[in-house]
Order: sequence, then C-alpha cells, then structure tokens
Amino acid sequence: MRIARYLWNGDVRYGVLEGEDVYELVGDMFNQAGKGRHVCALDEVRLLAPVVPSKVVAIGLNYRAHAQESGQNPPEEPIIFLKPPTAVIGPEDNIVYPEMSKRVDHEAELAVVIGREARDVLPNEALDYVLGYTCGNDVTARDLQRKDGQWTRGKGFDTFCPLGPWITTNIDSTSLPISARVNGQTRQSSNTSHLIFPVPQLISFISRVMTLLPGDVIMTGTPDGIGPMQVGDVVEVEIGGIGVLRNRLVAPHDDS
Repeated sequence: MRIARYLWNGDVRYGVLEGEDVYELVGDMFNQAGKGRHVCALDEVRLLAPVVPSKVVAIGLNYRAHAQESGQNPPEEPIIFLKPPTAVIGPEDNIVYPEMSKRVDHEAELAVVIGREARDVLPNEALDYVLGYTCGNDVTARDLQRKDGQWTRGKGFDTFCPLGPWITTNIDSTSLPISARVNGQTRQSSNTSHLIFPVPQLISFISRVMTLLPGDVIMTGTPDGIGPMQVGDVVEVEIGGIGVLRNRLVAPHDDS
C-alpha cells in the first residue's frame, strides 16, 4: 500500500494511491487503514510530507563507505542525533540555502516511519512497529557541522529534512537500491544491504534511549557520494520499491 498526505481543494488529507489515482484513506493510518472511495487523479493534488513526526531520529555513519569518505572508522554502535520536525518538507518543496552556510550537501537516506509506540523493543520484534518507508534527504550544512563539532545546527535548519513522496508499506528494507541525483547526474548509488546497523537493530537501539511515537521517523544513514549543491540545483532521492523525492535548492527569501 502507498499512503500519501496531500492538499486537495484547500484541505489536507490522507489517501491511498493506486497507479495514478488517489483514494480516500479509511480508518486510522496507524491501525488497519484501508482504501475508500476514489477521490481524484494524482496529478490533481499537491503531495505533502507524508507524515508529521514528533521527532526525526537520524543515524550517522551507517554505511562503511561513507565512514571511509568522511575519514572516520565505522561506529561500534549507532550514532543518533535529532533533526527538528520544523525541518520537514515534502516533495517539490524548496530547500532553502542558509545565509550562514557556504556548503550545503545532499544525503540520500531510507526513512522508516514508526506505526505504533515503541519502547524497549527487541530486535526480532522491531519490524512490528514499522508503518512503512519513504525517501529522505538529510540535508546538511557541512561547513557548520565541522565548525560546531556537533550536528544540530548543520542539520537542523528549516527545510533540511525532505520526506516523500509517500509511505510504502509491506516492503523488505534489507536490499533496496538507493541513489541521489543532482540535476540528473548520479552522485550517490548504493543499496540498503550495506547498512552497518539494519532497521530492526536501529529501532531496538533507539527505543532503549527514547520512546518512539506513531509517525516518528528514523533516517537510517547515507551512503558514500555526499557532495555540495548550489542554488538552483534539483536534487532527487530515489529508492527502489518506494519512489523519487524531488526538491530544488533556493536562495533565502526566494519564493519561486
């Protein structure tokens, strides 16, 4: 099932996508959601970030090749940090280049959407707490990340967490191709099979630190190939079995 959050006739709604059609979502998205009546064609709606999380928990250095390109050893346990929910934007929304930064990078990531409250979860039960998966871009002001020595400012700007285009449920996250393109040129190309800490281990680890709530998002880390973007660039994150998340980088105060 593909679950979308969208704007139609001035209203924000949740729906089920089949092909190029949008259907009403019946019931609770987090509890036995179903497909209702036909609403409209997909091209008649504006897709929004597919979920409104209370928090975004992100993982650093979760691909060996990315750790190597960053000049660091692979971690012995997951490195977790938070991106504020105010950083979340949806497909086709603009990423804003902060005035205080001189380098903004793309980071393609598999994003896990939590489906029910999770606390002290065992790894072999962790997937029972997953609603589905979407594409994420852990946009990073690299110069500020390095300057600060911690990651909150460099990764926490408004618009620095694009998610979308929708949530795909009931897929196997262990071997999904993941890529990032800038202006059509491939910058990152890998597979989730290369994750150092796979999804069940991440959920278990994080849930022993903080309670995960329905709608919370885990960004699972980025593969190698990170690089800078310039104002005007279009960045696309594509994950097999899910779709393509597309955003443009714009200058501050540019509403185009």
